[in-house]
Amino acid sequence: MKQSKLYIPTLKQTPSDAEAVSHQLMLRAGYIRQVSAGVYAYLPLAWSVIKRIENIVRKEMEKIDAAEMRMPAILPADLWKESGRYETYGDNLFKFKDRHERDFILGPTHEETFTSVVKESLNSYKKLPLVLYQMQMKYRDEDRPRNGLLRGREFIMKDAYSFTANKEQLDVVFNQMEQAYRNIFDICGLNYRAIIGDAGAMGGTDSKEFSAIASIGEDTIAYSDDSDYSANLEMAASKMTENPKEDPKDVEEVDTPNVHTIAALAELLKVDAARIMKAVAYMADDEPVMVMIRGDYDVNDVKLKNYLGADFLREATADEVANVFHSVPGFIGPKGIDEKVKVLYDSSLVGLTNFVVGPNKADRHFINANFSDITEEMPEFRDFRVIKEGETSPDGHGNIKFTRGIEIGHIFKLGTKFSKALGANFLDENGKSNPLIMGSYGIGISRLLTAIIEQHSDENGIIWPESLAPYQVHVVPIKYNDDVQGKLSDEIVELLQNEGYDVLLDDRKERPGVKFADSDLIGLPIRITVGKKAADNIVELKIRSTGETIEVSKDELVNSVKILLKNQ
Repeated sequence: MKQSKLYIPTLKQTPSDAEAVSHQLMLRAGYIRQVSAGVYAYLPLAWSVIKRIENIVRKEMEKIDAAEMRMPAILPADLWKESGRYETYGDNLFKFKDRHERDFILGPTHEETFTSVVKESLNSYKKLPLVLYQMQMKYRDEDRPRNGLLRGREFIMKDAYSFTANKEQLDVVFNQMEQAYRNIFDICGLNYRAIIGDAGAMGGTDSKEFSAIASIGEDTIAYSDDSDYSANLEMAASKMTENPKEDPKDVEEVDTPNVHTIAALAELLKVDAARIMKAVAYMADDEPVMVMIRGDYDVNDVKLKNYLGADFLREATADEVANVFHSVPGFIGPKGIDEKVKVLYDSSLVGLTNFVVGPNKADRHFINANFSDITEEMPEFRDFRVIKEGETSPDGHGNIKFTRGIEIGHIFKLGTKFSKALGANFLDENGKSNPLIMGSYGIGISRLLTAIIEQHSDENGIIWPESLAPYQVHVVPIKYNDDVQGKLSDEIVELLQNEGYDVLLDDRKERPGVKFADSDLIGLPIRITVGKKAADNIVELKIRSTGETIEVSKDELVNSVKILLKNQ
């Protein structure tokens, strides 16, 4: 391919509104252009990379007998109303009406659609398991699109759905898909972790995320420094150190005027925040819930929402604390709280004695309180907290460390959430009707570009792994209009193409410095410079990833390229 015929609008200056390195480089190297906030055009180089990623995905899906198909992006809202997600999915759902005033959405994901399409014919255990997938545009009305392709309103996703007759079949498909995803991300040259994740709006139980390590990542990954434990911070657990044991003291009620924060309360009473039992008031699907937690911890909303099985969860307002909880904002506690309030206790409180807690009275607190002072029975303790770096890994091996990551894949065991809602049933070997057991498996195809470039770039531009590069070899003649250089360049292109390599020829009338800068910027694995030694059939090979250069003759060129690309 001649570079003059390929649309690569490179930029010398970094766009001022691009913060992430990957976003800057994709704009500067002419891979993408923004059409509107969160919506991008994929220019020829980016589209070539995407097609390579898709082909890697296809090969791995074929290995596990997953069949590719294509669903529409315009979906009837009735399907989502049946599943209940039309209301619960949130503001990210693009909703619109057609000319007949019928409700539609732009598909952000396709659990309902796949279930609806297969439910009439997938009616016998003999047809199970079945795995279907697609790669297409998805649409989510993000409030704050950012960092280029990392979070957009329109993006390319691979989503797969499994339909099985029993838990054993689901486990097999889930494990096969996990291995396929590992293969895909390994081939893409990514440094990633497979972590415990939250199923979120997808529903279901078991969930595993694949997260590429990157400083711009939106997720915090908690991992052990001495074991395989790894989880999204939203789901991460740790081993608590035991609270110090003391003989119980007599509870007292003391004045704490105008003290509304844990820090201010600890300062006033000269106690450590770990000796304070904090109450956090929530509304879960319009029902009042109060979580008791140690004062030096925060409540993990995802853990709480999952435990409650709530569609909507938010902290209660001051008015709700007063009018629904019948308490006092800043001084709320479990003793004497309205009986309609569900009270939960975090495991950080296990063994805590002589603590400080709110009495549901303004400007007052209990000190030296114990569980017998605030509740009739010893409560059950569950993990509702956001863990801290340095705590012991839940498996007992090593300490918890934090890093940032980009979610690039996510697999879920959905169970029967969607099949029950949409009436997708099959007959088992005994002739009994059962709901299909489902799994959902996604990869962010377009955001993989962001993750890969974040990990494979330097100050000069992108450094593509050989498996993903839009072209494997970049032939750059110093003067293409020179008869000798032009002839040798064309011969090299033909020679390499005959060997099956994708080659980009820089035939532009540009200064050598511009050509070299653009070559580094777009990041092809091998650059072949045709210059002053062209008359002797000698060229220079440069390895983009290391900057190493060697001179080779035309006769040695193919073998040299083979060796260099093999070692990438």
